[in-house]
Amino acid sequence: MTAVAGGVSDCDTPLRAVFQIDLNGKTVSISTVGQAHRFITSLGSIEWIEFRALHQDAVQALHRAAGNAMLTVQATDALRALFIRARLL
Repeated sequence: MTAVAGGVSDCDTPLRAVFQIDLNGKTVSISTVGQAHRFITSLGSIEWIEFRALHQDAVQALHRAAGNAMLTVQATDALRALFIRARLL
């Protein structure tokens, strides 16, 4: 379970928690580094502008976790902080 040559978005390393986010009436389940990276980078920068520092921290933590699975705890914590502050959880 490591990063795939395609990059962080293709990484199948599991996070330490599964996030269930309600978005536009649908539940989105995020359980891997790649899924989390795709989710927080697919939205435009305008959506994250209020939470820019937390967003940046989460993206950086996901990049590190994609290269080293031992860092998934930090990535999970950074995502949790972002999602709670953005009221997605």
